[in-house]
Amino acid sequence: MTRDAADAALVLEDGRIFRGRAFGAVGRTLGEAVFCTATTGYQETLTDPSYHRQIVVAAAPQIGNTGWNDEDDESAKIWVAGYAVRDPARRASSWRATTTLPDELARQGIVGIAGIDTRAVVRHLRSRGSMKAGIFSGDALGAPAELVASVNGQSSMLGADLAGEVSTDALYTIEPRGTHRHTVVAVDLGIKTNTPRMFAQRGMRVHVVSSTTTLDDILALQPDGVFLSNGPGDPATADSAVELTRGVLATGLPLFGICFGNQILGRALGRDTYKMKFGHRGINIPVVEHHTGRISITAQNHGFALEGERGEQFDTPFGRAEVSHVCANDGTVEGVGLVDGRAFSVQYHPEAAAGPHDAAYLFDRFAGLMEGA
Repeated sequence: MTRDAADAALVLEDGRIFRGRAFGAVGRTLGEAVFCTATTGYQETLTDPSYHRQIVVAAAPQIGNTGWNDEDDESAKIWVAGYAVRDPARRASSWRATTTLPDELARQGIVGIAGIDTRAVVRHLRSRGSMKAGIFSGDALGAPAELVASVNGQSSMLGADLAGEVSTDALYTIEPRGTHRHTVVAVDLGIKTNTPRMFAQRGMRVHVVSSTTTLDDILALQPDGVFLSNGPGDPATADSAVELTRGVLATGLPLFGICFGNQILGRALGRDTYKMKFGHRGINIPVVEHHTGRISITAQNHGFALEGERGEQFDTPFGRAEVSHVCANDGTVEGVGLVDGRAFSVQYHPEAAAGPHDAAYLFDRFAGLMEGA
């Protein structure tokens, strides 16, 4: 952000307006305002497809210190609708940096705002909940009433079917590192780059397929297991993914899901979902595994969750199932699975890019299931 940056405004649906300066591209963008408490990993956050159609407010006061590099992207582009920060770094300081954060935002046409009190924004969203929002700068600015009306005219995240908008159009394959041990079909609902990498490190060949793939398509690839990825939107709209998951469960193939994939597996097992007040977005969220009492510090990004209580068991057409993990902070369901172990999922991100690696063992658990099968 330079001294001659255009004026900008972050406008919330309830009429609250935060004034600042343009950061990145100048113009207009709309989305759902959410906040992320992570102090590192802004590049991974911005390129995470799960943030599609969301305006991310960075809780950390200074953003952009390490610039932008060619290695840390979690997808082929920035997916956030907009970015709001308090104090952008004046210069990038990293030997890995190839450009600066504001320059990359501008190059990809991402409208942002800087110089606002992000602590006040976060407190507001925690009190009122995530809400429709817009960032306006330069010629896109106008009368406050007009900006608020524009914000409120957009569709809600509740009921949004977005996985198909971020999924791959065609199958691609990530080859294993070293000896080939297993073949996994990963259903791309908004997959992050680091997930197939984590599988490949464990000797797994990963076929990444579209969210519209069929069970016959999956079986034709002769997988040893099936993976359901993270992704954006309301899981209540993902009926085709739920039916696909039920088909996989009926075959008895080992199944593993992350984030959106956790919600899809939960729905396939008969659980309902709901929209959270402000969600979990950060890299220091504690999760308790029910059977072991093990606590993992996790990376998370979700605004929807499954209904249920810690340790709850319930019947499904595929056998007895249970709520396997919960958030230590608020009791939110963080994992479900079949009691026999052949299908399980977690709401958090064990691939942890960026974030802690406490939960990376879940990839080994999945490998163990395929070994047993």
